[in-house]
Amino acid sequence: MKLFRSTALVSAMTFISRIFGFIRDVVIARAFGASALTDAFFVAFRIPNLLRRLFAEGSFASGFVPVLNEYRERRSREELRRLLDAVAGVLLAVVTLIVGLGMLAAPLVVRLFAWGYADDSDWVALTTNLLRITFPYAVFISLTAMAGGILNTWGRFAIPAVTPVLLNLCLIGAALGLAPLLDQPVAALAWGVLLAGALQLAVQIAPLARLGLLPRPRLVLGDPGVRRIVRLMVPTLISSGVYQINLLVDTLMASLIAAGAISWLYYSDRLLEFPLGVFGIAISTVILPTLSRRHAGEDPAGFDRTLDWGLRVAALISVPAAVGLGMLALPIVSTLFNYGEFGETGVRMTALSLAALAAGLPAHIANKVLTQAFYSRQDTRTPMRIAIVSMVANVFLNIAFVAMLMAEPILPAHVGLAFASTCCAWLQAVLLWRGLRRAGVLHGRTGWGQHLLSVGVSCVAMGGVLVLSVPATATWLEAGVVDRVLHLTLAIGAGGIAYLGVLWATGGVRRETFEAPI
Repeated sequence: MKLFRSTALVSAMTFISRIFGFIRDVVIARAFGASALTDAFFVAFRIPNLLRRLFAEGSFASGFVPVLNEYRERRSREELRRLLDAVAGVLLAVVTLIVGLGMLAAPLVVRLFAWGYADDSDWVALTTNLLRITFPYAVFISLTAMAGGILNTWGRFAIPAVTPVLLNLCLIGAALGLAPLLDQPVAALAWGVLLAGALQLAVQIAPLARLGLLPRPRLVLGDPGVRRIVRLMVPTLISSGVYQINLLVDTLMASLIAAGAISWLYYSDRLLEFPLGVFGIAISTVILPTLSRRHAGEDPAGFDRTLDWGLRVAALISVPAAVGLGMLALPIVSTLFNYGEFGETGVRMTALSLAALAAGLPAHIANKVLTQAFYSRQDTRTPMRIAIVSMVANVFLNIAFVAMLMAEPILPAHVGLAFASTCCAWLQAVLLWRGLRRAGVLHGRTGWGQHLLSVGVSCVAMGGVLVLSVPATATWLEAGVVDRVLHLTLAIGAGGIAYLGVLWATGGVRRETFEAPI
């Protein structure tokens, strides 16, 4: 029960963070629109954000937390403190070195990831300045991740879970309060990112001190605990970095297409991240301990049941979410962003790429579940190899789809980048599924045909309701904010009721569907 309460807490905090993230994006879109200026900020933010994903999220936790737990249970308090000091020292030294080199080479880094702007000296200069402001964020957030890992290990989930909200609050404050005071208003967003990093680390200090676990960074490269953490991290580091590397490749390609293309893809990706972050994290968090316990207890049947349950729930949630995002792409984008400098072109272009990305949502959520099955079996290399295959495929598909749409412009070229991401998500899901089948741990239990048929019929009913309840495109673009919010709320509510009603009538809602095997 404690596991489920903790999962609910993390999911709720993620939901709150996503809501503030949407408010942040609405504020930025209203103040700056989708232009070369916002492209400059998003490039300057995305590069240190890659380091955040690499050093401050799943990969670091996958190596650090198991070793930390072992030291907590089997070693003395002094050995535990030495481990924390050594990890903090090495982490601080490595990330600071990378950040320092990145700041020195900022003009080259900018040109590398935004070729389309390489000849625009003013844009490169602006983005370089923004990048030098945002780069140190990676240092703060990496240490924040370590602090959060310590607190979570000791059962203190609330502070690490709520910390991401600070980034959104800082960016909102920067856009509304600081931007009007600067000669280059978009620079306010960069300063907001830097302030957020410092605050996110600062709020962790007092809880760590109360536990007597506040690290004192010491550079001890030969520490055996540090070496073990690095060995565990490397495969997952590569795996978790692939998605962000794909985003950087998309950024590079988008910079070659048109001014604003980077921003259109950014906003559509942010909208996809909402259901992916809330539902994907919740499901994968719930099943990981049970999968690990089944594997350790040599219970293959129980392992298969748990994994099967996770995939069924993923389908139950992700398929209608994908249909809804795809069909309501323009109403959602218009309701959230069609204000101020973010005009009709930005709305239409963002909606098109969102619809293309939405088709990959079930695959993205399935990937989270399937990857946990590998990690629970202490196999981090297979997901790494599959992630590399996906990354290579993404590069080739980006080039192919963009070239095709430029030659035959049936859709804007940036939609090809979104569709390439979707194809790669499905490729990754198929390869992960096949790997588990070959390992003999995923057998495919009975009832999947009925389950998918029920979900499919329910989605068709939901789609029909959405077609009847959503006004024409022109209505969304011309309506006021109250009318947009009202119509969108009614459409989502009607579609949701239709989906759940038909799902219940066709037998898709059963008690065992919502009870994870224990």
